[in-house]
Amino acid sequence: MSLIELMQLLAQSNIKLSLDENNSIDIVAPEGAVTPDILRHLKESKTELIQFLKRKKKTPVPAISVITRDKPLPLSYAQKRLWVLDQIEPGQSQYNIPASLVLEGKLDVDALEGALNDVVDRHESLRTTFMSDEDGEPYQVIHEATALQVQQADFSHLSEEAQEAVIREQVSEEGLQGFDLTADLMLRGRLLKLRDDKHVVLVTMHHIASDGWSMSLLIKEFSALYRARVEGTPNPLAPLSVQYGDYAHWQREWLSGDVLARQLNYWETQLSDLPVLHGLPLDHGRPHEQTFNGAVHRSELDASVTSALMAYCQSHEATLFMGLHAVFAGLLSRYSNESDIVVGSPIANREQAEIAELIGFFVNTLVLRSDLSGSPGFETLLLQSKEVLLSAYEYQQVPFEQVVERLQPERSLSHSPLFQVMLILQNAGSGELDLPGLSLRPLESAEVMSKYDLTLTVVERDGGLVLEWEYNRDLFEARSIGRMAEHFGVLLSAALASPRTPVESLALLTGAEREQVLHQWNATERALPSQVSLAALFEAQVASTPTADALVFEGASLSYAALNARANQLARYLVSGCGVTAGACVGVCLPRSFEMVTALLAIVKAGCAYVPLAPDYPQGRLDYMVSNAGLKTVITTSDLAGLFSGHDGQSVCLDDAGVQDTLATHSPENLSLVVAPDALAYVLYTSGSTGQPKGVMVEHLAIVNRILWMHRQYRADNTDRILQKTPYTFDVSVWEFFWPISVGATLVIARPEGHKDPAYLARLIQDTGVTKMHFVPSMLQVMLSGNYLKDCETIRQVFCSGEALGVEQVRAFRQLYPQVALHNLYGPTEAAVDVSYWDCSQYQGEEKSIPIGAPIDNIQLYVLNNALSPVPVKGVGELYIGGVGLARGYINQEELTRR
Repeated sequence: MSLIELMQLLAQSNIKLSLDENNSIDIVAPEGAVTPDILRHLKESKTELIQFLKRKKKTPVPAISVITRDKPLPLSYAQKRLWVLDQIEPGQSQYNIPASLVLEGKLDVDALEGALNDVVDRHESLRTTFMSDEDGEPYQVIHEATALQVQQADFSHLSEEAQEAVIREQVSEEGLQGFDLTADLMLRGRLLKLRDDKHVVLVTMHHIASDGWSMSLLIKEFSALYRARVEGTPNPLAPLSVQYGDYAHWQREWLSGDVLARQLNYWETQLSDLPVLHGLPLDHGRPHEQTFNGAVHRSELDASVTSALMAYCQSHEATLFMGLHAVFAGLLSRYSNESDIVVGSPIANREQAEIAELIGFFVNTLVLRSDLSGSPGFETLLLQSKEVLLSAYEYQQVPFEQVVERLQPERSLSHSPLFQVMLILQNAGSGELDLPGLSLRPLESAEVMSKYDLTLTVVERDGGLVLEWEYNRDLFEARSIGRMAEHFGVLLSAALASPRTPVESLALLTGAEREQVLHQWNATERALPSQVSLAALFEAQVASTPTADALVFEGASLSYAALNARANQLARYLVSGCGVTAGACVGVCLPRSFEMVTALLAIVKAGCAYVPLAPDYPQGRLDYMVSNAGLKTVITTSDLAGLFSGHDGQSVCLDDAGVQDTLATHSPENLSLVVAPDALAYVLYTSGSTGQPKGVMVEHLAIVNRILWMHRQYRADNTDRILQKTPYTFDVSVWEFFWPISVGATLVIARPEGHKDPAYLARLIQDTGVTKMHFVPSMLQVMLSGNYLKDCETIRQVFCSGEALGVEQVRAFRQLYPQVALHNLYGPTEAAVDVSYWDCSQYQGEEKSIPIGAPIDNIQLYVLNNALSPVPVKGVGELYIGGVGLARGYINQEELTRR
């Protein structure tokens, strides 16, 4: 039972409550008035009652009195907001409050129409229209007796199937029909005859004159008045002491000056720096203008869970709503991975007894803010919710419209201000119709108006709780809301079982989901060769296709055998002539060329790790990298050697005649050295955008796994020519270098700086017959905008990574090059290039973003929250990577690696 219902019950029983000096509740009542049921309700609502009585004692609210109607009456604050919206777009249907019932039995149509007219006569709000004065200020115009004509239509001649279709049309038409606030009654009705003993009645009120509580009153009063007319008895309803116009005048008079300022100051403090939008993951992009196309998903909590939640809340002197709010805030936090959670909640706002029976727009909206920083448990969150709600109740009188006006939030046509998610506990009842000679049932409407992104309405029924998840279907898919509803139950059960465990660590997924996201989607195990390295892959291919072209550069070519011989000679020189030992890091500072590829191969053949050094890097960055990696040897050219003159160690200048002569004296045969799978293959430095650059150490097993996966997934052979254009300081270059020469393809090397010139790249692709290549999405956009690849007919596959690939880019690519496969790859520098993949042929045209896809072989991917708990499907978290593709760590930065 809600607090308002309880106060009404107490008033009817002549029971008066007050607070003593110790803030305990004193009860004054006639003998026998306090029944066991009333005692139970008093106990359940003790916390709210004490706060209510404190508020009345602290800030007495003056009574509402009847005022004369000899001058225009103002609108309430809430009414004025709807009036302003109607001025902008007259006749909006989203503020309709509809009810639809199927009546079976003997219906007295005259009594039905008469009872509805009795309700209209009883409540001025239903016969009020709205005008504005010469200054544009709106005022109420209350009309005297105004007959309500119920529209009637006879469909009894139609088949049942045809009747169902007509009913749907009529319900939709009624729901979409707006009100003329300057002329219409704020209540209208339709009666649809299906048979002599079966009718459908549609009743609609405008929100400017009613609210959810008012609909319950309408149903209750209509029931009593219909019965009285059918049975010929007097009107059973007691006269109303005040009308809505009196309330609107009272609100404007009382809620002003210091009273209004005090309430607004509370909300301004409570809601400062409020998030503009919730962080819930959406299935569809948010439209530029808010839509209201809704749907409803229903779920249930059984009596045992409900009973446990109520008992736990009572043990902490909290209400059921406070418990539901705490769980809901926890759920939203787990989905969004955010700690500042904001929801709205309606409040009846009928504290004064004189307005409890009035049909009118009284409902107010409270903005409830939860702080989940610091990893609170459910117990802490419940106590926080209790405090937030009790404070909000104390300042509930200030209209939501005034709060919005004071806060001046960032406004957008795409979403509601301050909050977009609502929580409702519906315990006021919907009113019961008890009509003589009739049985009735509600008619479910296929049309649902969703004023917010998501509204969770909880209804107490048969000892359990029914959860109605109303959502905007332009934002969410039904299956996503279904999962969320299931997760609410899982989280609630976990919270009750372990209320002090941080909410972020509590179970959220079902057992099946947990198995899926942790194991089934990560079942990527595939056997790898026991002795494997980049050198071994290349040398096996040399043995298979020694005379085939391994490299093409600037019109020249180099066979597999020739490339292998050069690399072997340089490797032997590094070992014997330069004193390089296995496991050492060797720097490479060369322009893109045959010599660059030779140097990379020579270093890994010697059992060392290569460290790319870009000639155009600032001197300070180069100095740091050389020092941090402990480089004693750098392979470079004579004109670049000066970059390293300030360091101990040696520069091997490949263009030096003496070096060339010495290289020629070394054997071109493969070295006998066996490189272990866990040996370092290369060290790549991050950009340093977040601080000092970090050298990422990648082992042979990791990159070999990546290359073998790529070959299985995308296949390349001696008919393929693969473009190498990525600067070798970026990890994409690793597979560009080593995948082609590990599978017998030809590596086409772009000239230095050529990767920046789209026209040159297009000519190179066309002239050399490139079949596979990589583009970062920003470069792909350039190629698409100029349609540079239109004549490159040999292209079969394009890979994208390094940046987020956009939906529009995929659309444009598929339109321009339908015969070319586009693949989206993802991986951080801290892994062996890529850890996930997605085939863009799966794009259906409705995705709001392009996925990074599934894990590659022997890689595991997990999306976890701050407590390392798995997030639900489409939940927000951080990506964690496991498996053989993970880098060893940051070179010479053990503490950073451990973090």
